[in-house]
This record gives sequence, C-alpha cells and structure tokens, in this order.
Amino acid sequence: MSPLIQPTRKEEDYLRHIMEVIATDPDGRYIFINDSLNTHMSESLVRFVAQYEDIIDDIGIKGKSGILKSMKTRASFLQDTSHKIAFFYTPKHCSWLNQIECWFSILTRRLLNRRASFISIEDLEKRMAQFIEFYNKHMKKPFKWNFSGKLLKI
Repeated sequence: MSPLIQPTRKEEDYLRHIMEVIATDPDGRYIFINDSLNTHMSESLVRFVAQYEDIIDDIGIKGKSGILKSMKTRASFLQDTSHKIAFFYTPKHCSWLNQIECWFSILTRRLLNRRASFISIEDLEKRMAQFIEFYNKHMKKPFKWNFSGKLLKI
C-alpha cells in the first residue's frame, strides 16, 4: 500500500490518504503540515486520531460540544504533540509560505491555464510529466525568498 491523493478533495479522500501514510509505518510518529482547508480538521479525522491514540473520552458532537464543537476545537486537538499523529496549519491566506505552492502556481499558469484541454486523466498525467521534464531541463532554478513584509496599519 502506498499513500496517494485522490482526484477530489473531500473529507473521506484526505482521511484515506492519512490512513495510508500511517499504514506505511504504524509504529511511527507523524507530523502533517497543512493549510487550513476544512477537510484537514474534519470530524472523521478527529475520530480517527482519537481511536488511533486510544482516547476513549467522549469527544462531543460536531457543531455542539467537546472536541468536535468547532474547527478551532478540532484543530487544537489535532495539534496536540503528545499524540503520535499531530497536524499543524499554515496561516490562512499565506500560500506563499509553502514552496510547493510556488511550483503549483507555475504549473497552473504554464500548463493548466483556462485554454488547456485534456481528453482524459491519462492525457493530463502525460502532459504534466512532459511539462515537468521540460521545466527541469530548461527552466529550473531555486526559488528565492524575496518577501520583506510590511506592517499592517490597524
């Protein structure tokens, strides 16, 4: 079994991905870095971590009580570093902090723009592989951090 990302970004897809990653080394410790997408703080993810950690306490009811009350309470539980599985979240609207987002931006602008058309998933995969090969041969260079930041006026 190997971890994989599904064609959709649903709660069950993300949970399946996390379960498959953990299945590669069930005795390991894991830290996952995520953006703040709601599926990364889902009820099913909390239930999975609680079960994996043998937490038998009542974890509440989604939207009403306990750990499951809100995304904030679920995120707090999932960030607990005493667990063998912990999740951390980048701040909202900070995709520039994640270098892979820079690469996805290039891929999107150069290959997946509005005029792109693919006849199948296999065609998309083939064209992406061709683009990556071309990019690595002719365009690659290190990403340079050039953000100096500005103070926000309140």
